Amino acid sequence: MKFLTITLIVHAPHPVTGALPSTQERFREVIDGALLAEELGFDGFGVGERHERPFISSSPPVVLSHIAALTSTIRLFTAVTTLSLLDPVRAYEDYATLDHLSGGRLELIVGKGNGSAQRDLFNVTTDDQWERNAESYELFRQIWRQQKVTAEPRFRPALKDAEVWPRPFQQPVRVWHGSATSKESVDLAARYGDPLFSANVTNPIEPYAELIRYYRERWAHYGHDPALATVGAGTAGYYAARTSQQALADYRPVFEGRLAFQKSLGLEPVFPTLEDFVERSSALIGSPQQVIEKVHRYHEQFGHSVLHLHADADGLTEAQHRGALELFQSDIAPVLRKDIPDPPWAWGPAGTATDAGAAAAAVTA
Repeated sequence: MKFLTITLIVHAPHPVTGALPSTQERFREVIDGALLAEELGFDGFGVGERHERPFISSSPPVVLSHIAALTSTIRLFTAVTTLSLLDPVRAYEDYATLDHLSGGRLELIVGKGNGSAQRDLFNVTTDDQWERNAESYELFRQIWRQQKVTAEPRFRPALKDAEVWPRPFQQPVRVWHGSATSKESVDLAARYGDPLFSANVTNPIEPYAELIRYYRERWAHYGHDPALATVGAGTAGYYAARTSQQALADYRPVFEGRLAFQKSLGLEPVFPTLEDFVERSSALIGSPQQVIEKVHRYHEQFGHSVLHLHADADGLTEAQHRGALELFQSDIAPVLRKDIPDPPWAWGPAGTATDAGAAAAAVTA
């Protein structure tokens, strides 16, 4: 099993103290989180993309390029690239460049994105968002694989023998499809034989497990080898301590602060108590053994081989956050790596262009 840490770069008051960091301080926290993830031996680090409050993750290629310059081994994920909002030609240019600068460490998780404010910002409607997502992905995929592209898409100008540069480092970059509640993204992933990444954050396990079963059904329908169907899954939170009592005591102020924030926004919480949150959500809170058992319980339903944790402290102290991630790597990850298989491919560049050697030399020079 492989493990990522992921941030959506939420810029909101601290759930316990109420303090709001500056925008620059918040970005510094993200960079520090990426460096910590590589230091501790996580397999990947992901940055979300949102174009509305309270997020400041509107430019993941820029953030990930900065992280690429400061790291050397960790794979770099988007979580998710909102292709329904983007020009796929421009998105390709950004990410092909990032892939070269990182030495082929880029992995994309694509999706339509959520939120009415960002749809309005980009003039996307609920009626056309799924068509935009599919069209943008199909054109993005075509550009990544072909030297010249001719296409007549509905939502952007036509292309006639278009050449888009730079040509890729990875041939092609691996693309996951982010899935939350809808079958459209699941079917798109299965149709093209791509891996699926389940959000697995907001609700109990059942709706996510149902979509993953649907993914495997559609995967087989499209004639792909069932052994190659690959699933990743998120978590609603993570905090491990040596005892469950200590984990709950440390995490309770964080949970209660989040609960109060949700209620201030007029949102009805899905999990009204910490005990309910620990029991019915995907949050991994407890002793190392409890975390291991819960991941196994989800794996029985999902069959996933990649798991993400939150990269941000999320209201924990820096010492608590680092200590929990260290405990994950020392006591939890080795057991899960042994028990649960990796994805059915090498965890490295998906392929390299003919000038890959020169590109790598340029990156490391």
